Amino acid sequence: MCAKPNFQSRLLRRLALTAVTSLFALPLALPAQSADDVINAYLKARGGLAKIKAVQTERLTGVITFTPGVEAPFFVERKRPLKMHMEFTVNGQSLIRVYDGKSSGWIYNPFTNAAVVPMGAEDLAGIAEEADFEGPFVDYKAKGNQIEYSGKEQIDGKVVQKLKLTDKQGEVSYFYFDASTGLIMKWHGSRKVGGEVLPWETYFRDFREVDGLKYPFLVESTAVDSDKIQKITATKIETNIPLNDSQFAKPKPPAPPAESADPPKPD
Repeated sequence: MCAKPNFQSRLLRRLALTAVTSLFALPLALPAQSADDVINAYLKARGGLAKIKAVQTERLTGVITFTPGVEAPFFVERKRPLKMHMEFTVNGQSLIRVYDGKSSGWIYNPFTNAAVVPMGAEDLAGIAEEADFEGPFVDYKAKGNQIEYSGKEQIDGKVVQKLKLTDKQGEVSYFYFDASTGLIMKWHGSRKVGGEVLPWETYFRDFREVDGLKYPFLVESTAVDSDKIQKITATKIETNIPLNDSQFAKPKPPAPPAESADPPKPD
C-alpha cells in the first residue's frame, strides 16, 4: 500500500508516496541561497518542467521488503488528474487502494475485510499527495505547500542542502539533497503507525534515468532509532503508457487464492 488499514498497507502507502511522488534529483551548480534556488535547479535536473508535465501516466512495479525474508510484489499506477491504483500481494492475497481523481476512493483489504469499502477521511486527506506523480515541489504554492531553505548540514560525512516543507494540513517534513551529486539523499518526518506518531526517515538510492527523468530505484525507510529497515525496490518504472479509466473506478474483490489439492492417499 477497512476504515483503518493494517500496518503493512499503511507502510506501503507511505513508502510508495515517498518513493514515487517526491521526484528526486537536484544538482546544485552553486550553493543555494533560497528554497526557490533549490527547487529551480531540481526541476532542471529532472529533465525540465515541460518534460515533467508531459508525463500523463506512470506505473511503478517492484517488491516491498517488510523484514528479511518477508516480501510482497506490488505495483502503483497513476494518471492525470490525480488518479491512482495500487496493489500489493502477501501470501497470495492482494490489498488494493484506488482513487478516482475526484472525490472517491476505495480499499480492499482481505486481511481485515472481505468487501471493498470506501476510504475514510484520514485516507482521503492525504490521497492527493499519493496520486500526484509530479511531487510536492512542482507548482508547490498552488498545492498549498510552504517551503523554506534551512541551510546546510552533514549526513554520513556528506554536505547536504536542507528544505523544510509544510503541507496544507500543517504537517512538517524535511528533504536533504547531497550537495556533491545534487540528488535527494534523505527525507525526515513523522508517520502514524498503529495509532502512534513516530519520527520516520527515508533514504533514496540507486538513481536511474527513465524516459529522460530521474527516479530512485531503491528506497529504504525506518522509524528513528529502529534497526528494522523496510525497502522498496523498483524493478521497472514506465511513463506515458495506456491506462484505462476503469482501472481507477471502484475495484472488484479478486478471487481468493485457489486451495491446493489434497495429496494422493497411499494405496
